[in-house]
Order: sequence, then C-alpha cells, then structure tokens
Amino acid sequence: QVQLSESGGGSVQAGGSLRLSCAASGYTGTMDYMAWFRPAPGKEREGVAVIYTADSVTHYHDSVLGRFTISKAAAKNTVYLQMNNLKPEDTAMYSCAAGSDRRAWLFRTSAYEYWGQGTQVTVSS
Repeated sequence: QVQLSESGGGSVQAGGSLRLSCAASGYTGTMDYMAWFRPAPGKEREGVAVIYTADSVTHYHDSVLGRFTISKAAAKNTVYLQMNNLKPEDTAMYSCAAGSDRRAWLFRTSAYEYWGQGTQVTVSS
C-alpha cells in the first residue's frame, strides 16, 4: 500500500522559514509528479508547487513564486518544500500528493492518485 508521509510543519513568525518533507513508501516505481497542496477559499484545495521528477522541472502558484521552492531529495520518491519569507496567509495544512497523470502539472486534484495526511504550518504576524 502506497503511503505519503509529511513532516516539517510548525509555527513561525512572519518572515521566517520552514522546510517540509514528503516521502512515499510502498511504491516500487518512481512517482512522475509530486506536489504540495493547501486548502483555499471557495475550493477544496489549491496547488502550491509541483515537480516533474524526471527532469526536476517545477511549477508554482503565483502567491508563492519566489518564496517557495520544491525539490527532489536524494532518496527516491521524496521531495522537499522550502518555504521562505512566510506570511500569515500561508497558514494552512499542507498536503503532499503524487501521481502519474500529466494533468497533475496543472494542479488537477483528480490527477493525483496518492495523498498524505498533511502537516500544519502556522505563521503569526
């Protein structure tokens, strides 16, 4: 059974940094797309960052561009989300997702086969 496990959440002041980690277990192949999502007003969740693991090309939500960086770890099927210059509006439960459907690049939630439970990020002003 495939499981995604997130870690690294916590509480920081505005302007601070956190690094989230997501590791997939129980999957023998390589996840093509791995991404981070968070809840958003008016919809279930919004995509924050996605990485195509074959060539490490990345894509971000406009609100985090220049502040967040998604990257692959040396371990297979593991990614990081480096979050810098955090703002109170970044406060959310961040969930990791993985899949092989190329619509995942567009943050289509239905394209992701596997989801983690989430890790809480709280940013105070």
